[in-house]
Amino acid sequence: MTQNTRQPGGQPLLGLRSAIVLLLGVLTGVGAGVLTYLAQPSLPAATLAAGAGFGAGVMFFHAIIG
Repeated sequence: MTQNTRQPGGQPLLGLRSAIVLLLGVLTGVGAGVLTYLAQPSLPAATLAAGAGFGAGVMFFHAIIG
């Protein structure tokens, strides 16, 4: 059984560009968090680095992906 992932107007829930920008932001955040945790085994510090990496990654990829 297939599910309809489109809204009633025929538009997808999230545009392709937005999905790519968010995916790259998540990958950047995960990378920053893992590298921070490997350098200094502190979960709070790694979480903060991951959040900052996500935010910076989203802003960066939003600016360069046209």
